[in-house]
Amino acid sequence: MNQNDLFGAVPEASAPAPSTRPELPGGPPRLLLPDRHQIRFTPIDLESLLPPDHPARAIWAVVEKMNLSKFEATIAAREGHAGRPGIDPRILVALWVYATSQGVGSAREMERLQKMHHAYQWICGGVHVNHHTLSDFRVDHKEALDDLFTQILGVLTHQGLVDLTRVAQDGMKVRASAGAASFRREKSLKRCLEEARQQVEEVAREAQGAEDVSARRQAAQERAAKERLERVERALAELPKVREAKKEEEKDKARVSTTDPEARVMKMGDGGFRPAYNAQFATDTKTRVIVGVDVTNAGNDQGQMPPMLQNVKDRNGQLPAEYLVDGGFAKKENIEKVAQEGVQVYAPVQKPRKEGTDPHQPKPGDSPGVADWRQRMGTPEAKEIYKERAATAETTNADLRCKRALDHLLVRGLPKVKCVVLWAALTYNILKLIAVA
Repeated sequence: MNQNDLFGAVPEASAPAPSTRPELPGGPPRLLLPDRHQIRFTPIDLESLLPPDHPARAIWAVVEKMNLSKFEATIAAREGHAGRPGIDPRILVALWVYATSQGVGSAREMERLQKMHHAYQWICGGVHVNHHTLSDFRVDHKEALDDLFTQILGVLTHQGLVDLTRVAQDGMKVRASAGAASFRREKSLKRCLEEARQQVEEVAREAQGAEDVSARRQAAQERAAKERLERVERALAELPKVREAKKEEEKDKARVSTTDPEARVMKMGDGGFRPAYNAQFATDTKTRVIVGVDVTNAGNDQGQMPPMLQNVKDRNGQLPAEYLVDGGFAKKENIEKVAQEGVQVYAPVQKPRKEGTDPHQPKPGDSPGVADWRQRMGTPEAKEIYKERAATAETTNADLRCKRALDHLLVRGLPKVKCVVLWAALTYNILKLIAVA
């Protein structure tokens, strides 16, 4: 069977019709070119920038209900008196909480984000906040910030999110804003002190004879010289504290940083040694809410359990019934002290040196609290309870380090570091509150 039998006669292909497209006129094409120098007035409705379920709205709703009178007490501008109005503390608190929730810990980066990020623009509501104001606000209100953290805990307790039946504590080493080369011994510190004093005198002499240098530059040079001198003086003042913590044969090797005198060289999680601070957190194992927070420059966790328990009691009005810590906290004196407060400690018992010795049997000389702790940790129930420590305290630390900008510090000095750690813990708890609202 051929093609004609199937489809009939196939018509021959006709020639293509001539193109009817008109001929283009001569000359270059006319184009719409970008003009990026023109001034445009674009109407912006800040309220419509964010969707109704945006996290920034939820953070603002929480901050708006908090009592920020302690923040407002430092504002000099008052009704009926001259002076430029101060920025509403709610804006500054909400900015830092939202930035921390997004892992942003730099004031300069926050100022940049105000120009391009809708969430920051919505929180500011047309109020410009420069990085100097943000930096100062972050570290200048420790008592007010501490009170705000306690307020959030009260709200969480009212919502049933603070149980305090079982609490876990863990420490986290946070990299300090100081280099290893800035640590010096006493002889080098005294030499640096003399150099710093000479620098202050030289800057003062140059300021008197210089006419072509602006007043602003002179002031900056004088401020830098005086700040260096103050840091070296603080380093020398910190040196006896470092010596006291060392063994007798190592006291002469004590070193202090001229950049951040209160920072200490600590063993980090990766096994290396770097300048750091030791942030301490107590976490409710049932709800994973941070119920206590503090910062120390001690390189280990021994002795940190009683102060943290007092911190938890001051913030929550009561002590937990059970307290979970790792072996670094298990100091006998502290266990006995905590047991006298009615708190049961769950911590691993050190392996005995002599083989065949049962570590969970009371030893001669053990106090009642220590003896109870040994026997308790030998039970299957205690071993099962202790598993909750890593599942709560360590995951909390991981969240703060990886997601809340607490992997390294941009501020120096123990008071400022405490403020930064409080901001991270406050943000963590606010996000917990928002998640159940």
